[in-house]
Amino acid sequence: MKKWASLLFLLCTLVVTSQAAVRLPAVICSNMVLQQQSTVKLWGWSAPFEKIVITTSWNNHSDTLKATNNANWLKNIQTPAAGGPYTITIKGSNTPAPIVLENVMIGEVWVCSGQSNMEFGYYNKIPDVAAELPTCYNQNIRFFAIPKTTAANPQDDCAAKWTVCDSNTLKTFSAVGYFFGKKLNKDLNVPIGLINSNWGGTPAEVWTPDSLVNNDAELKGAAGKLKTNGGGWPITPGYTYNAMINPIINYNIAGTIWYQGESNTETNGSYAKLFTTMIDSWRKAWGKEFPFYYVEIAPFKYAIPQIGALLREQQTKVMSLPQTGMVVITDLVADTNNIHPTNKHDVGARLANWALHDTYKKEGFAYKSPMYKSMEVKKGKAYLSFDNAPAGLMSTGKTITEVYVAGADQQFYPAEAKIENNQLVVWSKLVKEPVAVRYGFTNTAMGNLFGKEGLPVNPFRTDSW
Repeated sequence: MKKWASLLFLLCTLVVTSQAAVRLPAVICSNMVLQQQSTVKLWGWSAPFEKIVITTSWNNHSDTLKATNNANWLKNIQTPAAGGPYTITIKGSNTPAPIVLENVMIGEVWVCSGQSNMEFGYYNKIPDVAAELPTCYNQNIRFFAIPKTTAANPQDDCAAKWTVCDSNTLKTFSAVGYFFGKKLNKDLNVPIGLINSNWGGTPAEVWTPDSLVNNDAELKGAAGKLKTNGGGWPITPGYTYNAMINPIINYNIAGTIWYQGESNTETNGSYAKLFTTMIDSWRKAWGKEFPFYYVEIAPFKYAIPQIGALLREQQTKVMSLPQTGMVVITDLVADTNNIHPTNKHDVGARLANWALHDTYKKEGFAYKSPMYKSMEVKKGKAYLSFDNAPAGLMSTGKTITEVYVAGADQQFYPAEAKIENNQLVVWSKLVKEPVAVRYGFTNTAMGNLFGKEGLPVNPFRTDSW
């Protein structure tokens, strides 16, 4: 009888201990990077009202808190300037041994999200990544790769862990994200944490809270037209947001980089509204207006005329949102039959330049592509002015390509063009009085007009026909 009583007591003790054990979300673990000089959140689960003590080695300070009656807890912690490695010790009153998070760095944390062009890396035959493998080991670059998963409701955790950048972890990480982070690490000389949350083929609707899509007639209508085309990706609004974004919204970040849009080309008319809604929802979830830098989709031979050009136009409109920036990559495409351009190095570097200038206030380099500003017609010629071209424009060929002009009849003809006094002058013998000019406004156009700093002019049209 005593034997059974002892066994029953042991079982009860194990149950109590199990219930009291402090548990952390996946994103709070050894090897993580915490945002420097900021308030960061540490959180998790335990027994209701359990006493928790958190000790951080960068200041040898201990914070004490109590879990809620719902058996969860959260503590705001102040972080110092970039550095490390540090340890964080988390102990519950009924926990047999404390949790010790080791090799923790303090630096800059960025989310890398989108669809396949953000996802692609070594196993997708990206040559720049293969070239990095022998020398990529870097204790000051850390990866957190969230696996592809969906959920009908917002989730509070995911199955991932922080890892150090090396020849194994890099193979499964975003090439664009890596090259972005590598440049930040080099130019800022601080640890960089990169959170990989992307899924090839996904439209922006799945990265947006479902209520924001379904409660808007225009967005809901566009979402209803989405097709998987046989691909293995979700199209239901909110499904990847719930499973791959919501679990990390407590984790303080510096900002987000984004490469997506190809899967929204057939519903391009509402993309600016959708994308703006998505960005706003993320910022609201994090409680901060963090910078959001994104890539304009590349030239590609879509089956439907102009849908790529129209999507790029919608992406350009989103730059009116504060703290956003768009990278133009019309010059980084080798084959318009391939929707996945292999040059990810320069894409990542251009995104990093946006961050270095606008977020980290570095100077002395070009980061914005020239953008169409205004047009004036004089004596049968159109004179176009541009923003972001302080040194003027240049062409990489003897003639400027991909320029078209139309009169009031809305019929476009290939145009002659020249650069004069930092303006683009456009005309055609077939159009006596120009009314509209288009540059690079097709699915596959790769024009040869650049700012003298070396960045391509963003494709545009002056009309809204």
